[in-house]
Amino acid sequence: MKNWNAQRTSLTERLADGSQYASGKTVEAADLSNFLQAVIRPGDRVCLEGDNQKQADVLAAALADIDPAKVHDLHMIQSGVVLPEHLDVFDKGVARRLDYSYSGPQAARIARMLFGGKIELGAVHTYLELFARYFIDLTPNVALIAAVSADKDGNLYTGPNTEDTPTVVEATTFKSGLVVAQVAEIVDRLPRVDIPGDQVHFVVEAKKPFFVEPLFTRDPAAITEGQILTAMLAIKGIYAPYDVKRLNHGIGFNTAAIELLLPTYGERLGLKGKVATRFALNPHPALIPAIESGWVEQIHSFGSEVGMEDYIRARPDIYFTGPDGSLRSNRAFCQVAGLYACDMFIGSTLQIDLQGNSSTVTTSRIAGFGGAPNMGSDARGRRHPSEPWLQSGKEADPDGQAPLRRGRKLVVQIGETFGDKNVPLFVEKLDALALAEKLNLELAPVMIYGDDVTHIVTEEGIANLLLCRDKDEREQAIRGVAGYTDVGRRRDAKMVQRLRERGVIRRPEDLKIDPLDADRSLLAARSIKDLVQWSGGLYAPPSKFRNW
Repeated sequence: MKNWNAQRTSLTERLADGSQYASGKTVEAADLSNFLQAVIRPGDRVCLEGDNQKQADVLAAALADIDPAKVHDLHMIQSGVVLPEHLDVFDKGVARRLDYSYSGPQAARIARMLFGGKIELGAVHTYLELFARYFIDLTPNVALIAAVSADKDGNLYTGPNTEDTPTVVEATTFKSGLVVAQVAEIVDRLPRVDIPGDQVHFVVEAKKPFFVEPLFTRDPAAITEGQILTAMLAIKGIYAPYDVKRLNHGIGFNTAAIELLLPTYGERLGLKGKVATRFALNPHPALIPAIESGWVEQIHSFGSEVGMEDYIRARPDIYFTGPDGSLRSNRAFCQVAGLYACDMFIGSTLQIDLQGNSSTVTTSRIAGFGGAPNMGSDARGRRHPSEPWLQSGKEADPDGQAPLRRGRKLVVQIGETFGDKNVPLFVEKLDALALAEKLNLELAPVMIYGDDVTHIVTEEGIANLLLCRDKDEREQAIRGVAGYTDVGRRRDAKMVQRLRERGVIRRPEDLKIDPLDADRSLLAARSIKDLVQWSGGLYAPPSKFRNW
């Protein structure tokens, strides 16, 4: 007879094995490695909370310290591979297989380990894709999560960086998996309950806050005149004609420049109240001047940002906050908002090919792509209309029957034709393809597929790919804004001119933008100190961004 309670029986055994190192639900930090060794089984699927920013760092270090003779061949399923300890578990033989979304700081090391056979790669996922698989075929046996504080019953307060925690816990605890939380402190009363105690099995008092990376802070002092020019082009050539109100910005300096031009250049164009009013966005410090100037009405966030806590608390009309005043972020909900409720995604990339496919993966760095493929994809399940969506759909399919014509999300890739160290943005063939061949992958890690990309913005101008009617036009539109890269120099000059006459390509002069006007004086804030002043002293940037 089939045993229908095998998973619950396994959980009961894990609880019993872990209880020898616990007092009630509390495990001492000194016993953590022995505790994990007791509750984790070889071959387990382990979700270690490595989020975009928030890291269960104490649990990560303890996991990397366990005996690989006793616990091995773990299948790590985590959205962010950010800390060295996240890869130490593979070097030491504790873990074998990896499914993840983002690996920014560890991108070079993860590439070396994949090539060296230290890691067996499942897939590089989008966030929503990985979260979905938690509930289908990558359900965690053990979840190691992080929170700000807990009470004696194991109720958790996650504070502003809730991020992935509810999704991870939901998938684990309701499928008889084990949930272990690290917290900075155990308190008598929580500011609010974010995760109920009956979903948490053990708590470790780390006696220090978990690590948070200030991933979304961009110093205005580092914004270049080229980035200001691309921002001007985007605002006047895309935001304005499409009346884009609901959107997501990527994390690069190009979009930071847009945020800082809204109260100045955008104001001059008379766009206040007409564009950029509602965001799915982390609390970008560069958006403070636009918020203070009355441009922004509402922001829902994937996670928080270091130093923005007091500012968020003082602006509850803008952000989603709890009764305690702190931000309530949620990566899964915000990814869904970016996929379905936003009319535009605009962000940067490392490489764009002749079809408009883009990727942040190179042969030496496998950074993953996090949520960009969710933000930067046209949601086929969308059914509500909006002006930007309908207009984009009409441009892509002018002969379609209006009531049946599918709209299109605006998916914009923005960047300068040559990036850091003079590396060209445009390539004939993505490095992602070479990586797929080298690792024998069935699917190349493309961040945004070309058929989702609607516009490409460089200092050369805007290529509106919605207006291209065949593959050749699309290729020449891309070459037409690729500047003096090899891709750009191989353009068909006559065809590019025809595309420009049709408005497929629009140069700065076509939009009556003088590149000489792209000056840093246009920025509403030109330093981190300026952002602090705009916030009325509420923004407290990390020390590495302070030079005063």
